[in-house]
Amino acid sequence: MKTIAIALLTLACAACASTPPATPSSTMQPMTSHALAQPTATRPAHAGPIQIPASAPQASLVMGTVPVGSTLIYGGRAVRIGPDGRFVVGVAREQTGTLTLNLTLPDGEVRKLDVAITPRSFRVESITGVPEKTVKPPPEIAARIEREQAQVNAVRTRDDDREDFEQRFIWPVQGRISGLFGSQRIYNGTPGAAHSGVDIAAPQGTPIHAPAGGIVTFAEPDLYLTGGTVLIDHGHGVSSNFLHMSRIDVKVGERVAQGQVIGLVGKTGRATGPHMHWGMNWFDVRIDPQALLESEGVK
Repeated sequence: MKTIAIALLTLACAACASTPPATPSSTMQPMTSHALAQPTATRPAHAGPIQIPASAPQASLVMGTVPVGSTLIYGGRAVRIGPDGRFVVGVAREQTGTLTLNLTLPDGEVRKLDVAITPRSFRVESITGVPEKTVKPPPEIAARIEREQAQVNAVRTRDDDREDFEQRFIWPVQGRISGLFGSQRIYNGTPGAAHSGVDIAAPQGTPIHAPAGGIVTFAEPDLYLTGGTVLIDHGHGVSSNFLHMSRIDVKVGERVAQGQVIGLVGKTGRATGPHMHWGMNWFDVRIDPQALLESEGVK
């Protein structure tokens, strides 16, 4: 049961205002907006340009352009291509080596597009004072966590043709970074999953703003580990999640604009103090939100 419980904790975090600020060090490479892998070169193609970056860091999004009418496969998944030929895929935290995209052009020509993955280092964070039943949940609680995680996973399969992810993302809350993406978490001495987002310490009740436009696909006030939880879909499999909220001001199916208030900072679920947890995904691949935005507004 211990192994199952740890596996189910991948959505949760436990940082709070008392956690030491995350600062660049030899054990951690914080991400900034330039780390978002954008096309850097144009390669000739029969039906138009092919633009992909030469490299991309772990836990980032890779954006590119292929000729309209092409098909693209990545990791066995068909990648959505927009009407302008734009696409996006995600690089996992643990992914190494080369990201390979299999492209079939409109005339049937097949090409293999490779992107070198740049490795990162991730720190270890020890979190104490977390309720023990959230670290080693009894069977009935573990079953609840599993059901709730399945609900969240289901909405992450959405693949809309919207391109809200192309916006320049903004910070949902201003404040001190109290937890970094990818950090190995140790809860009350028990190793847990890597931290799935970035935490910003902020007072209880601070408004949380949508970092980019999108559609609300999940809004629940009382999940066991993550408390008040909201997911916003930005199109093409890219989504944001916000955890531990004290109040939710949006509903499923609602279209939200960048900067719109979606709820308030809280400490619901597995948390030891008020903070905003912001996670991002490309389908089931976890992405570092700091890879998509500027550093202003945090410290």
